Amino acid sequence: MESFSLVTPIGARPRAGVLHTPHGDVPTPAFMPVATQASVKSLSPEEVKSLGAQIVLSNTYHLYLRPGVDVIRKLGGLHNFMGWQGPILTDSGGFQVFSLASLRQISDDGVLFRSHIDGSEHYLTPELSIQLQEALGADIIMALDECPPYNGHASEAQEATARTALWAARCKAAHRREDQALFGIVQGGFSHELRRQSAEAIVALGFDGYAIGGLSVGEPKALTWEVLERTEQHVPKERPRYLMGVGSPEDLVQAVAMGMDLFDCALPTRLARNGALFTHQGRVNILNARFTESAGPIEAGCDCYACGRYSSAYLHHLFKARELLAYRLGSIHNLRFIMRLMEGMRKAILEGTFEGFKGSFLRDYQPTDDEVRVAQKEKWVKRRAGSSVP
Repeated sequence: MESFSLVTPIGARPRAGVLHTPHGDVPTPAFMPVATQASVKSLSPEEVKSLGAQIVLSNTYHLYLRPGVDVIRKLGGLHNFMGWQGPILTDSGGFQVFSLASLRQISDDGVLFRSHIDGSEHYLTPELSIQLQEALGADIIMALDECPPYNGHASEAQEATARTALWAARCKAAHRREDQALFGIVQGGFSHELRRQSAEAIVALGFDGYAIGGLSVGEPKALTWEVLERTEQHVPKERPRYLMGVGSPEDLVQAVAMGMDLFDCALPTRLARNGALFTHQGRVNILNARFTESAGPIEAGCDCYACGRYSSAYLHHLFKARELLAYRLGSIHNLRFIMRLMEGMRKAILEGTFEGFKGSFLRDYQPTDDEVRVAQKEKWVKRRAGSSVP
């Protein structure tokens, strides 16, 4: 299916386009809120749409285990099941399976894994991943891939790169629904040569779009951008480019500048539930004592419901008291911040003022210290790998 058209010249970086799906068009660059289990945590579909989101991402692994893909199919597919009538992208479930290091075994045939819910045994193959995603009925589905770990052995990256290409070919052959776009995923670890090999193998198969995976997995930011710069050169310019797992504001600006179109990450809502809220000066911790009597909003000029109606002092109180409303308001604010950022970048691209926009934003925004960020990411990855809930 023809799934993408560029508004800017084909070689431009940054770029603006339109992603075409059976459930509507998506102006790019675009961020996809993560609705892992057919729900963006604490928010209704209507709220997510009101924040400016036009496409969401759901997780095949989680939906396969609970409530089961057959249940969703019988109830009219994922759109009807979750009450979201806009476009949906489903990932293959591979990343979640691979994060369960102690609960799975990988071979070229597929992945044998145990459910994090009840310990039951399952076998995921490229063909089954496509079958499940076709039954869910998403607008965009992903090929099954293997993401090698950061700081793993070179042989692990080589094996994962070869296996990703093998599985991509099998996914392409198994895909039947013409109303779904199928994206391939480029892997290769942090080797420029493996990245080139992976990109060439995946592109040769002729997918509707291309994702770049295996980044933002705990590596220093400088390495992220170095690998992305080298990988981007081998990905078709006329197709949508999806940088997986990126969601911090400064990273989104940098990645858009490098020609990426689509993004997803649970970071905005996960941070929100922990009281870390976005402002144009950087994240603030709403639990800090300085907000105890703060009469103003989280950020002056923000048009979100939380900022328009409530004081920072009230949010501080809600988080301190662990009231459920705290997580909803924090999520509303963080997602709206990201959506406004994406809208601002697209507008700047179309007006030819992106470099000024980028410079102004990055000058004012104070990111989390890189060493602290890497340490936090490593802890999160280890905790998730050993947890009953990925």
